[in-house]
Amino acid sequence: MVAGGLCLCGLIRLLCSLLIPALFLSGILCVCLAVLLWGIRLWIQQRKKQLTSGGKDGKRPLLVAFFHPYCNAGGGGERVLWCAIRTLQKKYRNVTCVVYTGDRDATGEEIVEGAFRRFNIKLTHPVKFVFLEKRYLVEASLYPHFTLLGQSLGSVFLGWEALLKCVPDIYIDSMGYAFTLPLFKYLGGCRVGCYVHYPTISTDMLSVVRNQDTRFNNAAFITSNPLFSKFKLVYYYFFAFMYGLVGSCGDVIMVNSSWTLNHILSLWRAGTCTSVVYPPCDVQTFLDIPLEEEKSTTEYSIVSISQFRPEKDHPLQIRAFAKLLKEKRLGQQPSLKLILIGGCRNQQDEERVNNLKRLCEELGVSNHVRFRINIPFEELKRHLAEATIGLHTMWNEHFGIGVVECMAAGTVILAHNSGGPKLDIVVPYEGHTTGFLAENVDNYAETMAYILSLSPEKRLEIRENARRSVHRFSDQHFEETFLLSVEPLFK
Repeated sequence: MVAGGLCLCGLIRLLCSLLIPALFLSGILCVCLAVLLWGIRLWIQQRKKQLTSGGKDGKRPLLVAFFHPYCNAGGGGERVLWCAIRTLQKKYRNVTCVVYTGDRDATGEEIVEGAFRRFNIKLTHPVKFVFLEKRYLVEASLYPHFTLLGQSLGSVFLGWEALLKCVPDIYIDSMGYAFTLPLFKYLGGCRVGCYVHYPTISTDMLSVVRNQDTRFNNAAFITSNPLFSKFKLVYYYFFAFMYGLVGSCGDVIMVNSSWTLNHILSLWRAGTCTSVVYPPCDVQTFLDIPLEEEKSTTEYSIVSISQFRPEKDHPLQIRAFAKLLKEKRLGQQPSLKLILIGGCRNQQDEERVNNLKRLCEELGVSNHVRFRINIPFEELKRHLAEATIGLHTMWNEHFGIGVVECMAAGTVILAHNSGGPKLDIVVPYEGHTTGFLAENVDNYAETMAYILSLSPEKRLEIRENARRSVHRFSDQHFEETFLLSVEPLFK
């Protein structure tokens, strides 16, 4: 016993003797790291002075940079980007807007022209584009496993490339790469803000893994194995913690819906600088479409507007449509066609479209389904003007610009019973119905049949209610709330 006690005391003394040098060494390493980071910050500031020059009046313009690696895509996030730039150009004269992009297959002029062609947005002043070479680092295909962590770390390296090429005064992440915020704030010395379309990880995603539900981001081989599920849950909690840390670095945080607000507040815990800024929807352009009672027709069209990404769940639309046709719920009603309108960002999106076409062939509905990819704005308007139903199927859609556009254009909207459509958009207006919600193939097929069984007068009443409800999502309302939110960055 005595020998054992002496051995234990000796072990404790040994550990204590090692503890002080270890703490001392850790302190030295922390100081060295701090000095290194401070030196990098000073070097970047010096580089900023070398790269920037004065304007026509001798004053250096304020550089406001938007981090948007896919700015030439045709989705709702890109509409927010161009409306935000247009808003700042109208408000501030001594501001130069910069866009960090990886779209090296297009020139700056082509990108701006594309924004006008797709969104009907015309900028009042030129935009400076900084073309990035390492966008592949944020491609999901590069990380078959640990995708969230891989893309987030990749965004840091991509952000570093952006920072070296152009050091702004104000940095705004407009695409959801929160891990770039501390990089630009602490090393770049910038005032930083962000517009969050969709949290990289959410409490709903944690629930999906915890409950072992199979979804597009939770493979069946994981849900069927308790050990894999627990490991993934630990990984998700760790990532959520890191996501909260980097997100809280934002000086201004804008979110696009009540659903996104709830998740960001729970993860980032930065309520004092967080506000809801509904994304700009070109409702007036769609409201210009005459809203008349339907006349007899030989064909009804069902239109979907969304980028061809896995979370948009286009297969659900096709399966529900096939079920509707198969069960012949319409009796002697006119024939139906489904039109899928969206943007393709890359080869993965194009392959996804090919898979959807194969699904149409398997279900025997190819003759009734049309794909319209990267189409001009006027063609989009024409399809919506002719449509009876607007279709949306994304689970927990952060907002749903396509949903708003369908309602403004006069379609009867059928959206997923979750996220922004449920909480903010497809809600009663002055006590009247503005649209419908569904969750699965059966719900969608049944609701589409119900909508088509309504009288033209009843559908017209729902369409009118929906139109009156969308004014709160206009470009003008976005400009007012956006300027109010970003004002602290310009003080």
